[in-house]
Amino acid sequence: MIVRSRFTLGAAMTAIALGLAACAPLSVTAPDTVVTRNAAPAFELQGRLSASDGQQAASGRVEWQHVRGTHHFTLLTPLGQVVAQLDADALGARLQTADGQVLSADSAEALLPQVLGVDVPIGRLGLWVQAAPGPEAEIRNRDSAGRPALVIDLGWRIEYLDYAGESADAPPARLDISRGDARIRLVIDSWTTLP
Repeated sequence: MIVRSRFTLGAAMTAIALGLAACAPLSVTAPDTVVTRNAAPAFELQGRLSASDGQQAASGRVEWQHVRGTHHFTLLTPLGQVVAQLDADALGARLQTADGQVLSADSAEALLPQVLGVDVPIGRLGLWVQAAPGPEAEIRNRDSAGRPALVIDLGWRIEYLDYAGESADAPPARLDISRGDARIRLVIDSWTTLP
């Protein structure tokens, strides 16, 4: 009887020790290399986007051409009808909606919330979609190839869920951008660096 009790107590202690070891955090290994990514001054992307401010949500296809300070941003329904077009350059920004409404502002940042429903900085968004955050951004995590996996910038959390390839310079393929209730999910189907 005594031997059995000791065996049961020993087995219980072993089970507890193994259980606690299973709860221990996994060690995170640093990537072999840390990749420095430079933002291209001109690019074009096409993809699928969903955005929400916590109360309202919108989704559809997006086409975005950025060429040295100019933006041509088109949001389309999943069936391909244009919902809104935003054009911006150094002189200002102009938004035209599907119902014929035209709005003007000094910058694209003033009108982009009308398109997405989320007040996101378009200048930073151009860096985020390239996984090339500015020097003031904090890269919290990197993937095994040394590319950004989690970035914090201006209070925004940018998670890189997938890249378009294994190489260090592959562009992002899936991003989740959030701050508070605001969230943008972007799946990039095609990416072109322009001259």
